[in-house]
Amino acid sequence: MLQSVIVGLVLISCTCGENPAVQVILTDKGLQYGKDLGAKWIQERLSRVTLPDISGRVLGSIYYTLSGVTITKCDFPEPSAEFYPSIGGLKTSVSGLSVAVTGGWTTQFGLIHDGGSFNMALFKLDVTSEVALGKDAQGRLSVTSAQCVARIGDVDVQFHGGASWMFNPLVNYFKGHIKSEIEAAICPAVKDYIVDLEYQLQAMKVSFDVDVDFVFDLPLTGIPIIDASSMNLGLKGEFYKIRPRIDPPFEAQPFTVQTKPGYMLSVGLSEFTLNSASFALYSAKLLQTTINDSMIPPKFPVHLNTSSMGPYVPQLPKMFPGLLMDLQVYAREVPMFSFQSGVVKLAIEGAVKAFAIQPNGTRIPLFKLNIDSKVSGKVWISDGKLKGSAAQDNFTLALESSEVGTFQTDALDRILKTGLMLGIGKLNADLGKGVVLPRMKNTELVNTVLEMEKGFIAIASDVKVLLAGFK
Repeated sequence: MLQSVIVGLVLISCTCGENPAVQVILTDKGLQYGKDLGAKWIQERLSRVTLPDISGRVLGSIYYTLSGVTITKCDFPEPSAEFYPSIGGLKTSVSGLSVAVTGGWTTQFGLIHDGGSFNMALFKLDVTSEVALGKDAQGRLSVTSAQCVARIGDVDVQFHGGASWMFNPLVNYFKGHIKSEIEAAICPAVKDYIVDLEYQLQAMKVSFDVDVDFVFDLPLTGIPIIDASSMNLGLKGEFYKIRPRIDPPFEAQPFTVQTKPGYMLSVGLSEFTLNSASFALYSAKLLQTTINDSMIPPKFPVHLNTSSMGPYVPQLPKMFPGLLMDLQVYAREVPMFSFQSGVVKLAIEGAVKAFAIQPNGTRIPLFKLNIDSKVSGKVWISDGKLKGSAAQDNFTLALESSEVGTFQTDALDRILKTGLMLGIGKLNADLGKGVVLPRMKNTELVNTVLEMEKGFIAIASDVKVLLAGFK
């Protein structure tokens, strides 16, 4: 019953005291949905369950064994599940469960052996399990059985075949032993299930390869926070370059995600996550590129050669006539994202170095421009897609250095702004189409809403699980 709840959270999931950059909150609505899925999953598989053999003796010297015990019918009442702050975990229980089973029986009295089949009914079976949630040394979610109690109200047994005529009248003498044997087997089976779930959790990744050079680190930063209505998982949420690993010179700041009433999940994504990705790309020297004339649209009014650039830098056609040019564009500092209420902002401090290219391929430095830009954007979810828009807030261009002498940059400023406007227009066309929300196998987000808050993005959503996909 717990698997669909816990594993689902981790799929969507270590320094002590570290602020998480990602928070995943399971609400009581989500817990109840997981509980209902778990109950259906159990019911569908009860007919495949074979219970352990039950052995004992009656009248002092007649030994019996009940084997091949399988469930033929189950009256499965509505189970309950709740967050349990006192142990930092979950409490599940089922009360009034009735089960019909069948199997084979054998007896031994000295050298005499006998056997046949039996039918058995278990009435008013109550099982309560408490599971503590924690974090292991690698930042994986851990589960531990804290307590389990199983009680059976009554047992009725009917023997068939062999000397069953002799045993049926004696059922009342040894059904108490059968009841206690079954009761004693239930909680170890529950604990084995929890141990198996723990093994599955320990096999899960907490770091995910983005490509051969970059990793997304998603371990827990602390133990799950449990209250009466929710469970909060704090995750690191940092991108970094593998070799060498360089941690960013900034830290994730604390933030609080408010659970949205009526939704199963709430997720908070700090601006730290995007900024760590930006820092990783900057550290790897990937925030730079070279632009040559072949990359300029044919209809664009300016091309990368000294003649075309003459109106903007008059010295170029005179000093380097008829030469092609290229531009080295790079970030001077780490581009930083800032999440504000309703909007995300991006500050870029870049530079452009211009080169003339001689016929033999030698690149001659010409000048360097500093370009600072601030862009704002909005993101939202519509029709199951993540959509957005962007706008240019500020743009400044300044001549940092020149090997061809001083020149005015006003004309260049205008042409670059025109290019940026065209680029943002194309970007907005793509953002308006949207990107389908990611989904895990057999699981998808539904009724999803997104809000921009100061320092983080808040997402609230329900979850739809296709139970048929789980084995």
